[in-house]
Amino acid sequence: MRYSMVNRINFKELRRQLSFEDILAHYNVTLKAKGDQRQGFCPLPTHEGTRNSPSFSANVAKGIWQCFGCGAKGNLMEFAARMEGLDPDNPQDFRKAALLLADRFDGGKDKERKPLPTPEPERRGDEDREVKGSTDTSTSVNAPLDFELTSLDFTHPYLRDRGFRDETIQAFGLGYCNRGLMKGRIAIPLHDQSGALIGYAGRVVDDTAIGEDTPRYLFPSSRERKGVRHEFRKSEFLYNGFRVKDVRDHLVVVESFTALWWLAQAGIAQVVALMGASCSERQAELMKELVVDGRIWVLADGDPAGERMAESTMKLLAPHRFVRWVKLEDGKQPTDLSPDELRRRLALP
Repeated sequence: MRYSMVNRINFKELRRQLSFEDILAHYNVTLKAKGDQRQGFCPLPTHEGTRNSPSFSANVAKGIWQCFGCGAKGNLMEFAARMEGLDPDNPQDFRKAALLLADRFDGGKDKERKPLPTPEPERRGDEDREVKGSTDTSTSVNAPLDFELTSLDFTHPYLRDRGFRDETIQAFGLGYCNRGLMKGRIAIPLHDQSGALIGYAGRVVDDTAIGEDTPRYLFPSSRERKGVRHEFRKSEFLYNGFRVKDVRDHLVVVESFTALWWLAQAGIAQVVALMGASCSERQAELMKELVVDGRIWVLADGDPAGERMAESTMKLLAPHRFVRWVKLEDGKQPTDLSPDELRRRLALP
């Protein structure tokens, strides 16, 4: 059924046709799944007060939701209205939200999702993407997304104020997200080794808000949809790994996204990031596959977390490849070094 902005609309029939899971995905809302129930932090832009606990609860089968923090509740159309900045208690706003949903989700398909022109991901085996358990529920790990975020603000000053140029921001597809659970964060596209988009990470722009309930980085959470449990595991891939091919001279491995962008901006293209303070066995295997005859430089932050990252990387790679730990002074980060200093430390021309 297709509606236009002048159609009369059957609200009951529209609610029956819509999928709450598709609506949540459209607004980039990730919640923990337990059967038909979903729970997480309130994604509503109108949420009042702090988001200190997962106060938002939804039943995707019934199409209803409630935030026990701000008190808002309703059905899936009222949820969409609030996410669009509309008042669901206003008949005109509610009708507008319903028409938007009807036009956007035709036959249960999200009309604003853009198919990605990426190759089919490589598979190492059945367990790589989909693992059948003892029940009817299967698990999909780092499965490619069938949409990409299209409403990001690529002009936000956060990255420019930190020295990143427009071409760097554009090259990595970085943009500010102003709605959903990623609200207030820089959205970072994540690709697997084949180049398929598998999710988004979010870097909070207000460092004063960082705490136990507001992590510096937010990664995709696991979710269950249509009998399949989708899991995201950053330990299964290297950030920027799909851009690095057959290293013959050197590969630099760093801890964070920002360190990688900084090196790339300095003209050091053969660089990957672990996205954390430890190297997994899978990440080590991927680096060994990338580096044929060259060397691996470990450029870690000058703090305890950086030491753990470097030590775990050295332990897994040193028996198989030439690896050197480029130590920084206490408190120093790669982003503190100029392009010339980076090349000097890494012994690059």
